[in-house]
Amino acid sequence: MKHIGFPIFRSTAVLSLLLTGILTGSGIGMLGCGERQEEPVVALVNGRAITQAEFDLRWNELSQATKSRYEKDGGKRQFLDELITKELLLQEARRRGLDRDDSIRDKTQRYKEQLVLDELLKDKLQTKVELTQEELSAYYESHASELLDPLKVNISIMLLSNVYAAKDLEMQINRGGSFAKFAQRYSIDEKTKGSGGDLGPYRKGLVLPEVDDVIHTLKPGMVSAPIKTDNGYYLVMLTPLDETIIQADLATQERLRQELLAEKRRKRFEDVIADIRTNASVRFAEASRYITEDTGAR
Repeated sequence: MKHIGFPIFRSTAVLSLLLTGILTGSGIGMLGCGERQEEPVVALVNGRAITQAEFDLRWNELSQATKSRYEKDGGKRQFLDELITKELLLQEARRRGLDRDDSIRDKTQRYKEQLVLDELLKDKLQTKVELTQEELSAYYESHASELLDPLKVNISIMLLSNVYAAKDLEMQINRGGSFAKFAQRYSIDEKTKGSGGDLGPYRKGLVLPEVDDVIHTLKPGMVSAPIKTDNGYYLVMLTPLDETIIQADLATQERLRQELLAEKRRKRFEDVIADIRTNASVRFAEASRYITEDTGAR
């Protein structure tokens, strides 16, 4: 691709001298008092000028992230090269008459209509949709099965047949013995002994009420005193959760927050549409029966 690149001129007089007789032959001369200043040009593409003002407008339309990417890869010169390429493609499209194609005109009209609708809804929905802590807490509560309990600890238990064995193991664990190994060897709870008594993250209803009451009095790393139940005597120990589990829970919380926010936005949108329809007059014409009768049912 051949193109002529021009620097961004600080002096319009210098630009006028350069263009006079070289580029356009249009009679642009030295600037005098009261004469109209010519707009700086950064490139000419088959005679079509890309002005400094146009370049700045396109550049300022970019997001900060996109500007940062350009600044790492060629900067504004790279962006100018892409504007030139775009202009060459547009000129080729016009040469082929695509700008006069009926289907493209129809698509352009629909796109224009969508832009107008987007602007209308932006105005109607300009009040920022926010969530209250009460709404968020209630939503989290309704999805409690997907979230960690606020306690955020791992639970391990072992069940022993008598209080003396339970007290002896409590003492050994406090002296540094392994809870998991003792549970595998001595626990009479067949469902948990194979995993060393590990029940995973705490949640409501995980253990018997008597054990649950004691859990809320312990700190991570502590083993309980023997807890008497109808099944025997329990020892329970809390350990901190792995950081990956905690991060996954935070990600779930954020997903649920976004779900609730989207639902609230959808409700706001529906309210706006309902308000507009309330003040509108809509009548179905005769031809509409061809639509309403064809429900797709067979």
